[in-house]
Amino acid sequence: MKHTNPSNPSEPVGLTVYDLPSPEQAATQDASRTRAGRIRMILVMAVCAAPIIFSYLTYYVIRPQSASSFGQLIEPQRDIPAITATDLKGQTIDLQSLRGQWLFVMVAGGACDSECERMLYVQRQLHKSLGREKDRVDRVWLVSDKAAVNDALVQALQGATVLRADGEALNKWFYPAAGLEIKDHFYLVDPMGRWMMRFPSRQEGAEAPVKIKRDLERLLRAANSWDQAGR
Repeated sequence: MKHTNPSNPSEPVGLTVYDLPSPEQAATQDASRTRAGRIRMILVMAVCAAPIIFSYLTYYVIRPQSASSFGQLIEPQRDIPAITATDLKGQTIDLQSLRGQWLFVMVAGGACDSECERMLYVQRQLHKSLGREKDRVDRVWLVSDKAAVNDALVQALQGATVLRADGEALNKWFYPAAGLEIKDHFYLVDPMGRWMMRFPSRQEGAEAPVKIKRDLERLLRAANSWDQAGR
C-alpha cells in the first residue's frame, strides 16, 4: 500500500528503517555501562574516604614522629578485645561498645592509692583543658581487680566511665614500657576501637600533662575531618 503525505497527497511518506543491534553488540554495550557504573561508584567511595585516609597519613606517616610526639605510638595497633566488663552497679557492659569516641584510659586497682588518685586528677584536668573538643574524648578508668572503689572518689570523678574488668585480660590488651607497670601509663584508643598510643606519666613529673595535652590536641586536629562528638 502506498502512503502519502497528508500535507501533499502527491508526495509519498518517507520511512526510515533502523537496524537493531545484534546480541553480541548489546552484550558489549551492557558490559561497558556496567564497567562505567563501577568506576563511578569507586570514585565516590574514594572521595568519601579521602579525609580519613589523609588524616591518618598526616599523623602516622608525614609527621616526624620522634621529634613531635611525647606519647609512644603502638605498632601494630590493638583492637578492643571482646571483654565483658561491669559498671560499679554490677551491670554488664561489652567493652567494645565504647567504640565511637576517643578513649583516654587508665588502669588501676579499686583501692586506688595516692598515685592512682593523682593520675585520675590529671586525667580529669587534661580532659577539661581540651575545651569544646572534650566532647570527642571519654575518660575511662578500668578497675583491674575486685577491690571496692571509694564512694567519695567516684563522686570526684565527675562523669568518667568506671568499669571493672578482668586484670589478666587487660594485660593482654595494654602493656607497659620496660621497667614500668600497666598502672603507670595513660592509654589512648581511637574511635575505631584501636589502642594506638601510650603516655608515660610517673617518670616525667610535672611536664607530662603539658606534653600529653599537646599530643591530644594534635590528634584531634588530624581527625577533625571525619571524627565528630558522640557515638
